[in-house]
Amino acid sequence: MVKVIGVRFRVAGKIYFFSPGNLEIRQGDCVIVETARGVEYGRVVSGPKEVAEEEVVQPLKSVIRLATEQDEKNEVKNREKEKEAFRICQEKIRKHNLEMKLIDAEYTFDNNKVLFYFTADGRIDFRELVKDLAAVFRTRIELRQIGVRDETKIRGGIGICGRPLCCSTYLSEFAAVSIKMAKEQNLSLNPSKISGVCGRLMCCLTNEEETYEELNSQLPSVGDMVTTPEGLSGNVHSLSVLRKQVKVIVNLENDEKEIREYKADELKFKPRRKKAKVSKEEMKKLEALEKE
Repeated sequence: MVKVIGVRFRVAGKIYFFSPGNLEIRQGDCVIVETARGVEYGRVVSGPKEVAEEEVVQPLKSVIRLATEQDEKNEVKNREKEKEAFRICQEKIRKHNLEMKLIDAEYTFDNNKVLFYFTADGRIDFRELVKDLAAVFRTRIELRQIGVRDETKIRGGIGICGRPLCCSTYLSEFAAVSIKMAKEQNLSLNPSKISGVCGRLMCCLTNEEETYEELNSQLPSVGDMVTTPEGLSGNVHSLSVLRKQVKVIVNLENDEKEIREYKADELKFKPRRKKAKVSKEEMKKLEALEKE
């Protein structure tokens, strides 16, 4: 076991482990640490705890110091400088007529490097752009191409639920989402209904997946043959998964049919549950949503 603290450098960013050393560090403190990018300013999101050595990326670096008042002022100055760096980079991109969309600019705490994040449809030859930027900022320049999910995480926004986006508020890593999750939850497979601001499948589809899998295992499938409490047979017309209600097309006398609603535990049916299937047409229509 090894003693570590968890540090974040961005809101909802990935948590990195560092050794607290002999420092008294608590959750909520700001610290100065050395990373692969250089010296960085971060916030402690999990206090000292012991974890298995296998969970730690070696070598485990130690915290340099607790952030001072001057460190905090320097961090605020860096955030202001990033706005100017963003503006300058946009001008240079227009000058070189590059087909790229600038998303964010970021200074390392020690100003040893400026990172520019951008999106583009394909590969971009930005060698001349880097030379121009290096001449302006006189420091190391790094241009990093990111995907649309990362863009949305950085920029933030409001989802169709009316709340701030999950990825920009609390998700430290993107969830693996599939069309089968939407199918399992009986959601419309219309891309506009199950896609987030980024155009990919909504991360929140994973939130209730386990619950729906458990509930669906206790219900018949649409089209299954069931027996009602009255002893009538019929086929399942539709389901209300959360209410555990089943609408059944029952077969009456004289070949008449009628739709009746029952609680799932009142019906007799053959246990299942096969995983929700997606037709080939649906898969072809929506396969682009699953690509990162």
